[in-house]
Amino acid sequence: MSSVKIGLIQMSCGTDRQANLAKALAMSSEAVKKGSQIVCLQELFTSRYFPQTVDVRNYSLAEPVPGPTLAACSKFARQHGICMIVPVYEEAMPGVYFNTAVLLGTDGEFAGKMRKIHIPEGPQYLEKYYFTPGDLGFPVFDTPHCCVGIGICWDEWFPETARILGLKGAAIVFFPSAIGSEPDRPGYSSQEAWETAIRAQGIMNGLFVATVNRVGVEDEMSFYGGSFIADPLGMVIAKGGSGDEIVTGDIDLERITEARNLLQFHRDRRPEVYQEILRIVKSGQ
Repeated sequence: MSSVKIGLIQMSCGTDRQANLAKALAMSSEAVKKGSQIVCLQELFTSRYFPQTVDVRNYSLAEPVPGPTLAACSKFARQHGICMIVPVYEEAMPGVYFNTAVLLGTDGEFAGKMRKIHIPEGPQYLEKYYFTPGDLGFPVFDTPHCCVGIGICWDEWFPETARILGLKGAAIVFFPSAIGSEPDRPGYSSQEAWETAIRAQGIMNGLFVATVNRVGVEDEMSFYGGSFIADPLGMVIAKGGSGDEIVTGDIDLERITEARNLLQFHRDRRPEVYQEILRIVKSGQ
């Protein structure tokens, strides 16, 4: 297949988890009506962004994989014959929790999962309290449409993410996200830097990138949305605003070959000289 249509579900979230799930599925239904064959939901979409504070009670938001959220989404994917990327707060075992995204196939079956690798820690992004760093590496998933990869939010800022996923065959890398205001820098918006970093992931690896971000005000934070899809040369082909929105785009997979024939980054890689980046600090420190 040379093309696929994808849909990103950008939405505000309330305190009622079932209402958030119902809203996401209703918007996903609209995305399907617009022709979407792969639908991606945003990071932690069934709840408000709870890592703003440290509170042991928030561990109760975690659920097993598979669990109730995936059961509802699996039914939806099967009914509509689509693939679906479903982020969940995963309880792997008592006391071990992951920020996870699951890929559901067109039959609604579990096709695999990615656990967030890079866990941020900063004012009101207190994720290290809630999430264990992912232990599954950077998996890719074959769908009837193309091979896809997933990175979750903070992963999108690290160039190694899309490089590994691209080398493993991903044609599209999805980034479910939750990013907005920076409490320690009032008045600053990271949106332009965020978009630039993600577009660069696509350019450097000759693949499509699709990121979906939440919107609205939650407690002390505001989320700017701006979900977008960019092609392998960094051109934005679809972009959302700052409210609830379904962002869809047609992915012409032949553009990948065109981009890689123009910019031969994979040909000119020199992995044998990259050993220095395997250390946290330079030797001797």
